[in-house]
Amino acid sequence: METDTKSDGLFTVGRIASVLRYDLPASLVVFLVALPLSLGIAVASGAPLAAGLIAGVVGGVVAGLLGGSVVQVSGPAAGLSLVVADLVMRYGWRATCMITLLAGVLQLLLGVCRVARSALAVSPAVVHGMLAGVGVVIALAQLHVVLGGNPQRSAIENLVELPQQIIHNHTHAVFVGLLTITVLVAWTRLPARVRAFPAPLAALLAASVTAWALGWEVTRIDLSASLDSWATPIWPTGDWHGIIAAVLIVALLAGVESLLCSVAVDKLHEGRRSDLDRELVGQGVANMVTGALGGLPVAGVIVRSTTNVRAGARSRWSTVLHGVWILLFAVGLGWMIALIPMEALAALLVFIGVQMVNMGHLRNLRGHSEVPVYVVTMAGVVLLGLAEGVLVGLGLAALLALRRLTRVTVRATAEPDGRWHVVIGGSLTFLGVPTLTSELRAIPPGASVDLDLNIDFMDNAAFEAIHNWRHEHERGGGSVDIDEIHDEWYAMAASGARVFPAKTPPLAPDRWWLPWSHRRSGRRSARHPLVATRHVPRGGSPAVPDLLAGAREFHLRTAPLVRPLLHGMARGQEPSHLFITCADSRIVPNLITASGPGDLFTLRNLGNLVPRRGSAPTDDSVAATIEYATDALNVRTITVCGHSGCGAMSALLSGGEKTAGLPALGRWLRHGNHTLARFIEGESAGEDEGPLDRLCRVNVIQQLENLRTYPQVDQLFRAGHLELVGMYFDIGTARVHLLEHPPIASRPL
Repeated sequence: METDTKSDGLFTVGRIASVLRYDLPASLVVFLVALPLSLGIAVASGAPLAAGLIAGVVGGVVAGLLGGSVVQVSGPAAGLSLVVADLVMRYGWRATCMITLLAGVLQLLLGVCRVARSALAVSPAVVHGMLAGVGVVIALAQLHVVLGGNPQRSAIENLVELPQQIIHNHTHAVFVGLLTITVLVAWTRLPARVRAFPAPLAALLAASVTAWALGWEVTRIDLSASLDSWATPIWPTGDWHGIIAAVLIVALLAGVESLLCSVAVDKLHEGRRSDLDRELVGQGVANMVTGALGGLPVAGVIVRSTTNVRAGARSRWSTVLHGVWILLFAVGLGWMIALIPMEALAALLVFIGVQMVNMGHLRNLRGHSEVPVYVVTMAGVVLLGLAEGVLVGLGLAALLALRRLTRVTVRATAEPDGRWHVVIGGSLTFLGVPTLTSELRAIPPGASVDLDLNIDFMDNAAFEAIHNWRHEHERGGGSVDIDEIHDEWYAMAASGARVFPAKTPPLAPDRWWLPWSHRRSGRRSARHPLVATRHVPRGGSPAVPDLLAGAREFHLRTAPLVRPLLHGMARGQEPSHLFITCADSRIVPNLITASGPGDLFTLRNLGNLVPRRGSAPTDDSVAATIEYATDALNVRTITVCGHSGCGAMSALLSGGEKTAGLPALGRWLRHGNHTLARFIEGESAGEDEGPLDRLCRVNVIQQLENLRTYPQVDQLFRAGHLELVGMYFDIGTARVHLLEHPPIASRPL
């Protein structure tokens, strides 16, 4: 998709060609979708039919030109129909237009103040629940029209009266409604070429033609009457509190729906992202204009916007042109609207209302435990009203958010060695103190306790609870080692520092890379004066306990973070590098390259040696690794990484003294003879700190050349499909150097 530049009004030959090729056809498709929807929403809102067309024109032209979204389409929205219907009954249509105009002024001011992003703080569960509730109310009301009757004042009344309406239905009206819904449902199963024609328009055409051909008695739409009754807006009369509330509701609901629609549409195209503040300004001006002209409130609509994107729109001119087509139709072909049965429009609204109860939103919300918010909001809109339902939904969402923010988990387990491991997670506030103290007091007196604080907040009440328990437990002969995995809430509070709001920046977990010996030694970090290290029982080798403790720590801290990533990699690997390095325990490839799972296909051996192809003694393990990496995994880089103080190079330099009694090692180091020969000839690989360091660096260059003895490596290298890289890790300075050859050089990264 072409990006929409700031010079929207500046036409060039390329821009005109793009508009004619992409935006013009897309605008026609959107026009065919928007026309019946605009009429139907006007009916559902209790407004003149012309008001729906006016809103469609203004939403396309004004909001399209001034808005901040490239391809979003604005117009009358079904989500606002209940609000408008209530306002029409309470204040009259002309006063409702003035409320729309004032709501536009408020939107304009909010956009100028650049607060559009704040609207996104509204829970999507509330928004989707509101729309679902509106859909249920619309469907129940318009179902009476489909059956040949009139809708009642509320959803409950419509539901109660529905059985009687079904019994005393109007046969021809029912046939028209059923035909309309049948076409709408069946249209999705037709071939793609047929589905290019919008389903709503096809359904209305089928119902209109059938009713006219068979002479059915149906209610016809009279557009001329609504045009004749057009008048300028007037100031609403009544309680000014209610009027202000009405302006706020229209402005906020229309604004939030438009902004959420902009964010959703941005995910459907690759063009310029939406400017939400500009979008809110554009919506405000559009509502001012539509209110002044006697139209419905305007908002961004996801159905028309999605249709616009799928039809191939590239710029805002598709939206503008669709508004122009609605205007031309209303002026030149408005008489055709009189052929549409009112029952067909009502059936279209029933279908739209049912679709607004989107089960896909429920599935998305289920994973975040927000289904209750959706259901309560929907039920509130249906049973109480739109504003009341939204307020109930917002209240429930706030309570659930508060519950999540104050949720604390305490897990205490006894280890086989008699120590207790306690993990506290969540946000520690006074609300969680009862649970916290109950679990901590269950730990036997005198026990050694490892306490992990995996928290994002701690208030004074929670700190006092932990601190007092710790002192009591230690006075009873026990010990408590506190480890703060993320932020240092406890350490700062214990030191008397100000914790909130002037807390230190979050610290990344900074002890996962420490060797077991450092964790076991009992050293305390200068930055963590109150954090004690893990205890290992005396006697015997610490290797197995260290290994098991490390595995437990992985399961506790790291596994939950990497599980989603590893789950996606479970079926196969796609590394980009073959990384050949020494088996030296001080070299951690992922640490010195800041790489993660799936990045490096690693080969480790003594001296990071690559035996030349066909050399004796043979070594198929290295050859098999190279073969698999280049042929099966299609790696694009092979890196040989040496390091300072390499034991294998030291043994090679000793001339066999250090390999006495180690026959396998002696045979393996024969693969380093070419390295030793280059070293004796005096070759260097950059600055070094003595013979051993120079030999370690030369060895990296030699192994890169040994790689070229493998035909598949040499062929890929010559074709430019494979890169060979030499690296050198200076352990003492923790510096990684890049070795370049030719020319031979060394430079730090």
